Formats: sequence, C-alpha cells, structure tokens
Amino acid sequence: MSQRQITFDDGKTTTLETWGSGGPNVLCLHGMTSSRKSWNRTAGSLELAYTVHAYDQRGHGDSAAIKGPMTFKRIVRDCIEVQDAIPGGIDTLIGHSWGGAVAILAGLQMGVSRIVAIDPLIRPWGRSTSWSAHWHEQLDPIFNLHGADRERKVIEEYKDLPDIEIAAKIHALQHMTIEPLIGIGVENGADEGKLDLRESIVNYPKPLLFMLADEKETVVHRDDVEFIRRNGGSNVTIRVFPGQGHSLHRTGFDEYMRVLDAFISVPA
Repeated sequence: MSQRQITFDDGKTTTLETWGSGGPNVLCLHGMTSSRKSWNRTAGSLELAYTVHAYDQRGHGDSAAIKGPMTFKRIVRDCIEVQDAIPGGIDTLIGHSWGGAVAILAGLQMGVSRIVAIDPLIRPWGRSTSWSAHWHEQLDPIFNLHGADRERKVIEEYKDLPDIEIAAKIHALQHMTIEPLIGIGVENGADEGKLDLRESIVNYPKPLLFMLADEKETVVHRDDVEFIRRNGGSNVTIRVFPGQGHSLHRTGFDEYMRVLDAFISVPA
C-alpha cells in the first residue's frame, strides 16, 4: 500500500492510496460520508491480480477541509485528473452511492473498459424534507460532536460493521462538516429535480454493472430500475442483492466480491 498527494487544477489536493503493483488498474470512488479507506477490504481482495486505487473526494476523509465546488462537473473533473496521474490508465471504475453516480458520468468521458455502480444516486426520491434538512437530521448528532466524543459516536453508530469498516468510517467522519454534503444537493439542483442521471444511462456505451440493494433498502427507485432495464441497452447489467442494504459492499462482502470479480475479469 502506498499514498501520494494529487493537486487538482483549482489548487485543491487529495490523497491517492494504491494497493498492489500489477495487473489492470481499478479506481474506486466512495460515497457521501465515506473516504478512500472504505475500499480497504475490496482492495485487499483484488490486489494480487489488480492495482487498486482510491482517493478522498472533496469534503471527505483527508480532504475534509475542501468545501467545494461540489457540482458533478467538478467532481467528474477530479476523477479524470486522478486518472491522468495514474500510469497506464484505468481499466475499471467502481463507485458507491454518490461515487456510483460520479462513476457513471465519468465513465462516459474516460477511457475505462467498464464501470461498476453500487446502489448509485440516480436521483433523490422519497424524502419529505429538503436535501439540506435531510442531511442535518441524519448527521447533526455526529457533526455537533468533536474529537473523542465524535469518534465514540461513530463507533456506536456503526458497531455492527467489521472493525476495518468502523475504522474507515472514523477516518471519513472525524474532520468532516455538513457543508460539502449540502453543496452536493444545492449545487446540483436536487430540490429542483435537476439531480437526475437517468438520461446519462440511456444506451450506455460501455459495460456497466449496477449492484443494487434489496428493493426495500435501495436508493434507486423501482421506476428508475425499470427505466434502466428498458433504456440502458445491451451493455447494462443489473444485479440485486436480496436482504442487503445500501452499503452492500460492506455488509454483503463475500457475494459482492464474487459478483465483482466475475464482472471485471471478463475481457472487455
């Protein structure tokens, strides 16, 4: 495992972490309230056959001090700049939640062979409050705490996860603030219905695997699942994980890895 700093074209920096040293390059994009450390187990399972990379997106992990911009255009640009800093280019792009949305959009612009979107943010739905109110409700109990008190709260909130995943959540949340999360919604027009990736998936030009949580837990509305089935095209595959929640790559790890490995090992 190695780490290095990457500076984006607007002067902001991120930490790129790399596991393994041979085989095709895999780049992983974490979701909201996570960090590059959320890919530790995935990387550990792939690093003998692949070189796995992950970085902290703006406002998260060691880049928590960056408050924006948080537009998809900027976040996709970050992803492309990270790719440009990795020798040999990227074969597979993997993203979870918000990171899954970024992977879908970035995959259209990057020379990757395939994309994996784990329960991605296609569009917000089912909320009775605004984007900002939702995140304040979810995270103020953590973000109102600091130092050891916040760490204890994170451990309590995620106590059912393996220790490696709890450590990853601590890394992601220990210095994070609410502003970047609010920015994702506000800057992309979530409350106005502008945050909507459906048209980006129509006749998707590259192999794209959707790994979706159980229909009762997924953030992808059933209407959007049907939209993807009808309009995604022959390159798109949907795999549902019964009984698993939004973070299925954490809670259903063994089956997730089996499906992931089968998808990325097939020549594009």
